[in-house]
Amino acid sequence: MPFNPWRSILDGNKMFGMPKQRILFRGITVCQSLSLYSFVFFLLQPPPSSSLYPCRPFILPLLPAHQDGSRAGRDRKKTVSFSSSLSEKKISSAADCIHSMVEGIELKKIRTNSRVYLRYYLLDAGLQALCWEPSKKESDKARISLASIREVRTGRNTETFRTSGVYEQISEDCAFSIIYGEVYESLDLVANSAEVANIWVTGLRYLMQYGKHALDMLSSSQDSLRLGWLEQLFSSAADSYGQEDIEEEIRLQLAVKLIQSVNPGVGCRKVEHRFKELQRVRERMCGNERVTRQEFIEVFHDFCTRPEIYFLLVQFSSNKEFLDTKDLMRFLEAEQGMTQVSEETSLKLIQSHERSEEGRQEGYLSLDGFTSYLTSAECHLFDREHDTVCQDMSQPLSHYYISSSHNTYLIEDQFRGLSDISGYIRALKMGCRCVEVDVWDGPDGDPVVCTGHTLSPPLALRCVLEAIGKFAFVASQYPLIICLENHCSLKQQKVMWQHLMRILGEKLYTDPPYEGESYLPSPYALRQRILLKGKRLGPDPDGEDGEVSEEDEGAEMCQRMKAVSSGVSPKRFQLLKELSALVTLCRSVRFVDFPTSSKSQNPLELCSFHESLAVRLAGESPGEFVNHNKHFLSRVYPNPMRIDSSNMNPQDLWKCGCQIVSMNFQTAGLMMDLNTAWFRQNGNCGYVLRPAIMRQEVSYFSADTRDTVPGVSPQLLHVKVISGQNLPKPRGSGAKGDVVDPYVYVEIHGIPADCTERRTRTVTQNGDNPVFDESFEFQINLPELAMVRFVVLDDDFIGDEFIGQYTIPLECLQPGYRHIPLQSLTGEELPHAKLFVHVALTNRRGGGKPHKRGLSVRKARKGRDYTALRDLGVRAVDEVFKMAAPPLREATDLRENMQNSVAVFRELCGVSAVANLMQCVLALGSRVSGPDGAPLLLFNLLDHYPTLEPQGPLPDVLRRVVSTYEMMVQASRAVMELSDGIYDKILQIQSTAMEFHEKLQSLAAKEGLRGRKVSRALESFSWNITILKGQADLMQHAKAEVQENMKQVHDAALTGNLTKESVGLRRVRSQTR
Repeated sequence: MPFNPWRSILDGNKMFGMPKQRILFRGITVCQSLSLYSFVFFLLQPPPSSSLYPCRPFILPLLPAHQDGSRAGRDRKKTVSFSSSLSEKKISSAADCIHSMVEGIELKKIRTNSRVYLRYYLLDAGLQALCWEPSKKESDKARISLASIREVRTGRNTETFRTSGVYEQISEDCAFSIIYGEVYESLDLVANSAEVANIWVTGLRYLMQYGKHALDMLSSSQDSLRLGWLEQLFSSAADSYGQEDIEEEIRLQLAVKLIQSVNPGVGCRKVEHRFKELQRVRERMCGNERVTRQEFIEVFHDFCTRPEIYFLLVQFSSNKEFLDTKDLMRFLEAEQGMTQVSEETSLKLIQSHERSEEGRQEGYLSLDGFTSYLTSAECHLFDREHDTVCQDMSQPLSHYYISSSHNTYLIEDQFRGLSDISGYIRALKMGCRCVEVDVWDGPDGDPVVCTGHTLSPPLALRCVLEAIGKFAFVASQYPLIICLENHCSLKQQKVMWQHLMRILGEKLYTDPPYEGESYLPSPYALRQRILLKGKRLGPDPDGEDGEVSEEDEGAEMCQRMKAVSSGVSPKRFQLLKELSALVTLCRSVRFVDFPTSSKSQNPLELCSFHESLAVRLAGESPGEFVNHNKHFLSRVYPNPMRIDSSNMNPQDLWKCGCQIVSMNFQTAGLMMDLNTAWFRQNGNCGYVLRPAIMRQEVSYFSADTRDTVPGVSPQLLHVKVISGQNLPKPRGSGAKGDVVDPYVYVEIHGIPADCTERRTRTVTQNGDNPVFDESFEFQINLPELAMVRFVVLDDDFIGDEFIGQYTIPLECLQPGYRHIPLQSLTGEELPHAKLFVHVALTNRRGGGKPHKRGLSVRKARKGRDYTALRDLGVRAVDEVFKMAAPPLREATDLRENMQNSVAVFRELCGVSAVANLMQCVLALGSRVSGPDGAPLLLFNLLDHYPTLEPQGPLPDVLRRVVSTYEMMVQASRAVMELSDGIYDKILQIQSTAMEFHEKLQSLAAKEGLRGRKVSRALESFSWNITILKGQADLMQHAKAEVQENMKQVHDAALTGNLTKESVGLRRVRSQTR
């Protein structure tokens, strides 16, 4: 056969030695399944003029992408993109950015008429103007002088963007605006990637500061802090290893270790290969494997410079090369949500993280020091305040979710898996507070623990109890519940009782309960005590052993259901009276239905629900299930048909208020990730306080709601997935060699209204430092029950593979720029594998109120939605609720007027929808300078409400800022002055209505209501009470929000040097987050 060069190129194994799935050609990745015709067509395409993009983006029509980004797309063929990644080019200095801008690139220009124009933008050679082509304007007019630029704004944060018909199609991370001229015109641009946008924003900001002398400044400095430190590091290494006789060289292995000391995630082979590659290019083949000073610095730059962190540093740096104490203080306050920050705080942080001696002495944080800080435990996504118990532990036991294990003794599957004491030890060390002990008659008269009707080997009960006694309170001091499933004869029950008394002794809680108690004791009151959950004999004057119904979760559920439906009593067995006496607070009873439980169940009694039954009840009677769990404990155990020990979704039951959802701790996966993460939020003590709406005596909450929750203010979560670091090859994956093509899913787990997921694009062939730069927004309707999960997968044509995950309750998120340590399938932390993200959440110091299309709080009073109360059909009660209409309307108006005014002020400041007022004022500070450099606007901080005062004639845009700020202050003042009176009115009406609660059914009967109408009246009453309580709380929250807003304005004005000089002025700090 004649030689075919195209076919040889496509034969990756023969020509390039690459894995079958991928072929490298011209520095790009090509799919081997690509047809010869398509590949030749690609080769014939001329490259664009920009050297930034050596290969034109080219999407193969024969490989369709899944448009909605859902996981269903994994089963389809993937999209292949032939574009080179800028992140590989390590553009990580202002000089790199400026050189790229001089070469130019195509950007999309957005106009007010929603038209989009593709233009080629570049800097002129003299670095004095921004030019574009083609243009209908004359060449001298198709340019903007850099001297006229007032601000470079990131995101879709100008009026042109907001009113554009293509707003939703524009990525927040690819958009930026140049504000210029005397009348503050805007040039609104969209790059084809977030990396290009970062390059232009960084370069323009640098040029604004240093003008045409920017490159001279850069060449003279060249990041002297880093260079000085690296030269010192190199010299010290040479001296310590006695290499001073060899000028300017150290051993290769020593150079590799120095780089790994800064970036421990990078592999030795990669660093060695880079050194040798560099030496090959320079034709410096060194047989003794030595590295020069210049080679060391260059390779260090390659492996230890993260462009995304450099772009962030430039954003906050006043001199664009390092952060001084004031820069760092502004970053900590505005982005990281820290309180009580001072220059001393910044200096202490610099001393801890800055690498160079010069930086520590001068109080400067270089790029390497900033990277060290951002990757430290201080910038972990998880709020360390939740590492200890931080919730009220004095509520009744039924008000908490309780970490629970199913068949704790198993370490494998249900049917024939191994049993081991280590199952109990592991669960208890993980903070589990409810373990299961299935006891059966054993040999030699000694009871054993095992699963009935299976082949799993037994354990001696004595050994199990000894392990429980030893480890019961190692991880938590709060009560441990032992679910005792008793299948023993009376003789061996006696032995079981003896073991319990001898081994657990005084730890067992056997105190008789107080008669007439409506609730169980609290976890705090039951510290260091062990509660037995099991069957208990009824009141018997003879005090003898008696019969009870058997509790056998291992038996087929259908047999028990048949017994109930046919009227046959469940199987019964003899129970030892001494064993019965040990069961006090958790007495097992059979569930019949919710009306029966409401009438006859005692708070000391607990129902165990088969998974299928619990899920059915959650779907059919979600409101009744929630109300049932306000007073009674409910335990849900997995379907016995889960012989592989798989897990149910705990949130399907948590949303109904079920406290004890038993999980197979030995089975890793999504469900255990959710369970483990959920119980971390309260010091991993095994108890988490349920949402308030599930605990209040009278409240309305439906577990299957797909809308907002009455009385709960939704929050807007903004997540930007910036980059990943050191992502390992999926375990067991060998098809692609060392190639990793990662992408990230961001999942929200909670009530049905909140459950959703979004995914980033795939970054090809980069597991070391893939840059995603994609933002997502989520509306969270019940924040107290929401969790966020980050999942990293490897994009493969055969099937995507799991790389790592991290799950965290929403309540534990820290705002700002954070690193996430990824975990393996089994929950272990992956060495050095992280995600870098930015998080902002409304009503926290890291963010403001929501304003987004589809989630806008900006409504005129005429179009405003006022919360409506429901008619019960009971005249006396309805009259009371009608009194609430005026204060509820007034509360809504006050709150939304304030929030609307803040949203308008935020827009004029040109910041994102989730920015707080500190970020607004700091952003404003960059554009209020007059021709002489003096500020045109200053804050007067003498009053409780800072005033914004003009310092001379103002352009129209700044006059609008002043008037909008005054409207915001006026609305805020109204909230502070009127909120307490409205709050008292609403609570008074609620209190009056609650007087009818106990006699509501009799009043309904007098009105002639029967059956379903009575149930609807009771439900409407709960709805109205929930609305009144919720609106009163929101009024108080609005007042606290105003106080926080004014403090942030005050602090930002001081930090940004936007204050009038005054005597006795001192910094006000916010104590809330």
